[in-house]
Amino acid sequence: MPIRRIFLGLLLSVWIAAAAIAQERGPAVRPEIGKPIQAALELLKGRRGKEALAKAREAQAVRDKSAYENYLVERVIGQAAAAAGEAGTAARHLEAAAASGAAPGGERQQILAAAAGQYYVIKEYGKASELAGRYLRDGGTDKGVRTIYVQSLYLSNNFAAAAKAIAADIEHEERASKAPAEEQLQLLANIYSQQKDAAGYARAMEKLVAYYPKREYWQSVLYGITARPGYSDRLAIEIARLKLETGTMRTVEEYVEAAQLSLQEGFPKEAAKIIDQGYALAFGESLRLERELSGAANRHVVPGAVEAARKLVRARGQAQTRGEGRS
Repeated sequence: MPIRRIFLGLLLSVWIAAAAIAQERGPAVRPEIGKPIQAALELLKGRRGKEALAKAREAQAVRDKSAYENYLVERVIGQAAAAAGEAGTAARHLEAAAASGAAPGGERQQILAAAAGQYYVIKEYGKASELAGRYLRDGGTDKGVRTIYVQSLYLSNNFAAAAKAIAADIEHEERASKAPAEEQLQLLANIYSQQKDAAGYARAMEKLVAYYPKREYWQSVLYGITARPGYSDRLAIEIARLKLETGTMRTVEEYVEAAQLSLQEGFPKEAAKIIDQGYALAFGESLRLERELSGAANRHVVPGAVEAARKLVRARGQAQTRGEGRS
């Protein structure tokens, strides 16, 4: 999970910071602060978050801390709170550490990433997107943080910004001749749907069909084509053929309509093939209905099923008659 990876990365850098303190590298840290901080870091190595947090609080209680000491305390409290499962406390202290002027430049990005992740955990999506966005603007490249940024924009209902970010990611992948992630395209389609942007939704669904040609995506794309302003009924036969090709015919009535269109266009053999497929669907449906209605108390005629069967018989007869006339 991206948040966990960010957390572990920050923990590793804290251990590095601990080693730096022990070897007296960097700014000086007074013993009354350094000792409880070192103890907290050792406890973190053993995944004893609550005890580590208590030790870090001892350092926090020391007065007149230097800027670097204050930064170090804020950071370790944030790390310990995260390990203890106190995400809200962790988020606030990590954000404060990242904002400190004493924060080393190489560490600031990592702390911002961790703070964004903790805000995401407590569902403060506005703060999560703000800090993740700052991380990215400062040159951060971690894909997990990018995911937090986009998801936070979406979950805070900032749909326009989320769509812009996802569209940019998709374009980047396509320029590199890579297929965008299916989840990315699904989220983009969902955002456009939320915005009632029919054109944007259609573009996203067309990309889903291109990269992940699943039946449900084809259904959405074909429906979208027929629902567009200016759609011509002259395309109906082509839509029917696409439905047959992609397995998106859903009802017996659709097969009947497709067969009739083929007959009207002068393709009786194609119509007969469509009817055969419709028969197979109707036969399977009849078996299902028979099983469902086999109980003595439920025996009755289903008018819709009977009428659909009649339509198939009539269409089959028309197809055969026209086929004989053209043979």
